[in-house]
Amino acid sequence: MRGLIFDIAHLLAGSLVLVSFIQLYQDRLTALLNVFALHAVVLALSVAWQAFIQGAPHLFVTAAIALVFKGVIVPLALHRIIVRLGIHREIETVGGIGLTMLAGMGLVALSMVVMLKATAGADPLAREDLAFALSVVLIGLLMMVTRRNAVSQVVGFMSLENGLILAATGARGMPFVVEISVAFSVLIAFIVIGIFLFRIRERFDTVDVSALDRFRGDRG
Repeated sequence: MRGLIFDIAHLLAGSLVLVSFIQLYQDRLTALLNVFALHAVVLALSVAWQAFIQGAPHLFVTAAIALVFKGVIVPLALHRIIVRLGIHREIETVGGIGLTMLAGMGLVALSMVVMLKATAGADPLAREDLAFALSVVLIGLLMMVTRRNAVSQVVGFMSLENGLILAATGARGMPFVVEISVAFSVLIAFIVIGIFLFRIRERFDTVDVSALDRFRGDRG
């Protein structure tokens, strides 16, 4: 039975890493948002499984928050934002998709080496889940660095935060109050980001980060 528990937990955590790579591969905003919704669904399943095996009912609330807000509300709202901004187009990347994927694989390998050595004395299930979680965090950070579109950078930030939630639940969870605070902080941050994107579009007629850099240089 314990072996089955390990296998399912690792399957879900590993699937989150796989979906992170699928996000890196996307070159269109609508597809990226759809994959991000899948990312949130897999996170919710992983957290729910941790709630079951740890006997921690409050983690089911965390899973529900991830499913409702990140799996449904946030992707739908971002879809509306890109429709309102009229930015249905390909996502520009720094370098290329191939180089980004290779960098992502390197970060996953680094996560495994660092985390498995750093947590050698920890519970096997927790230490391996933490390695997967660090991989998701680093891939989310990589997406933020290599994408020039502000909306895709927002998705990278939210993916990074998914990795932090996976790490917290794998390490026997967070206090319930902290989970609620994180959920509402993300929601508020999303509202602010939405307003920010509309302001960018209104002022500069683009959400391309490289174009904003060129404008700043022209002003200088």
